[in-house]
Amino acid sequence: MNGLPVLYSFRRCPYAMRARLALQSSGQQVALREVVLRDKPAEMLRVSPKGTVPVLVQPDGAVLEESRNIMDWALAKNDPEGLTEWPSEVLDAMEALMADFDGPFKTALDRYKYATRYADADEVAERNKAAAYLMKLEAMLEGQRFLFGERMSLADMAILPFVRQYAHVDIGWFREQAWPNVVSWLDAFLASNRFSAIMTKYPQWKSGEAGVLFPECGERV
Repeated sequence: MNGLPVLYSFRRCPYAMRARLALQSSGQQVALREVVLRDKPAEMLRVSPKGTVPVLVQPDGAVLEESRNIMDWALAKNDPEGLTEWPSEVLDAMEALMADFDGPFKTALDRYKYATRYADADEVAERNKAAAYLMKLEAMLEGQRFLFGERMSLADMAILPFVRQYAHVDIGWFREQAWPNVVSWLDAFLASNRFSAIMTKYPQWKSGEAGVLFPECGERV
């Protein structure tokens, strides 16, 4: 795997999930190194001291430390599904929506999921703050399979891992809410070959190992 970019990843991290989704769609292969967050490898910390995943190290040593940057990098190389090929006004709407979910939605989600870590967090209030953004998605999904029409977009790919995380805090409660379109959208994603292909369990990477070839076939599923 000499010459391949290296991806430090963690299977359940939503940020790492969406990076892997973009790599899988593009067919851009990497040497994946599965990280255990309580035992972060020194090699990763040397190139990215912030200590979060995903981190992509290119063969020339350039480092991408943010999931959106990794997604954009992969899809700029190859975008066979046209995830980023939309009219400019649609792309602007996607960017605004992704900013909402990367920002206030994710803040509320963290304070809901990890309420005990925040002295001032009201779990129900934070859950409701995040729910308001899901109601926006519910309206967008009315009569169509994806957020911007009948095909997957970059926005779907970037947001779905965080909706999954929100749903699994209390899956029973989530499924009882008045957002059937969101539930169907999420369920279709979770049942897809796309999702199963990025959720393979890999052993913890150890120093001296090459990593695992990802995606294995170098093609989208």
